[in-house]
Amino acid sequence: MQHIVIGAGPAGVVAVEQLRKLNPESAITLVGDEPEPPYSRMAIPYYLIKQIDEQGTHLRKDADHFDKLGIQIQQQQVTAVDAGAKSVTLSNGTTMPYDNLLIATGARPVTPMIPGVESEGVYPCWTLSDARNIVRLAQSGKAIVLIGAGFIGCIILEALATSGADVTVVEVEDRMVSRMLNDTAGNMLKQWCQERNVNVLTATKVEAIERGSGDRPLRVVCDNGNAIDADLVITATGVRSNSDFLNGSGVNVDQGVLVNEYLQSSVEHVYAAGDVAQGKDFSTGGFNVQAIQPTAVEHGRIAAHNMAKGHQHRHRGSVNMNVLDTLGLITSSFALWMGADGGDSAEVCERERYRYVNLQFKDDVLIGASTLGLTEHVGVLRGLIESKLRLNGWKKKLQQDPTRIMEAYLACTQAVGHNAHVL
Repeated sequence: MQHIVIGAGPAGVVAVEQLRKLNPESAITLVGDEPEPPYSRMAIPYYLIKQIDEQGTHLRKDADHFDKLGIQIQQQQVTAVDAGAKSVTLSNGTTMPYDNLLIATGARPVTPMIPGVESEGVYPCWTLSDARNIVRLAQSGKAIVLIGAGFIGCIILEALATSGADVTVVEVEDRMVSRMLNDTAGNMLKQWCQERNVNVLTATKVEAIERGSGDRPLRVVCDNGNAIDADLVITATGVRSNSDFLNGSGVNVDQGVLVNEYLQSSVEHVYAAGDVAQGKDFSTGGFNVQAIQPTAVEHGRIAAHNMAKGHQHRHRGSVNMNVLDTLGLITSSFALWMGADGGDSAEVCERERYRYVNLQFKDDVLIGASTLGLTEHVGVLRGLIESKLRLNGWKKKLQQDPTRIMEAYLACTQAVGHNAHVL
């Protein structure tokens, strides 16, 4: 049995390890298109602020980890998949047959359509190679423009700010992290950053990146007529699933690779996991791409089990969950944080203390939440949402005071345990 896993990120690494446990005698190949050992993109910000070195980003610390497991590593790009012949073609021309194939190629940064975006000194922050360039240029006294205040942008913001550089963030939306925070929380986060000497321009579009005329080599021109001189420009304007190499393969692709509840694609013996998979959403029952590491790990484990043992494990759906640390302020969002039609909500906001909680209900169940400055009950919020516990009288209490979430969780779980015991 030959298993091939394309993609050396968290989904791919978890998958090959799970495959080895379940199929001790099978041949397993992990294909990654970067020259480094498998590493975590989520660790790059820690590399930027020098908390870890490059080796610290590696997903497995032992250099011979995969050798010990009998897993072959191919550092090549997959250029084509032939589902009919059950083979993949690598960039060096090699063709490899498979019995089962897992596509775990993740996502790639979206390059904004801005004149000058290909200029020297303009980088995304996605690979270790990008990070090396940023470390080289992000020095005290330098001027940095970060285009995009979404999840990725805010992850690296702390590293840029602590470098001693002069940082300006330009975001086209009217608030920061618009895909996980509402207007209130997103603008509280903006104020937090500004108080820490980061200039944040929301509702502002970059029209061009030009050559600078003074000491700074770059100039960022905005639609409000302002121009910002910079030594370094970083683009963080979203990601897109890495699936172009599947053109002509017969594998159906929409936002990502379309999969069923077993993470199998439209083609037998071809599976997908992680940021490239359009998998089931826990809250809606629909299928979409969730570009977050917990989903990638869960996908990798379940897909590997189904590849090795047949369709025994259903994927019940991933909870859309984001937890973000921006200059020391923790924000989070869970599931249907924006609410649902016909639902109810509750919020508490303490702007001066940078504390905010927003809860979303459907009937008598918590279906979503977002928080700012509150970290104590992040796990409890997720637990209530995933368990779909009925709140009974606690819904009204939470609408009066959303911070009583721990009390609600304990009361509801104890009630369920008591009723189960009585039955």
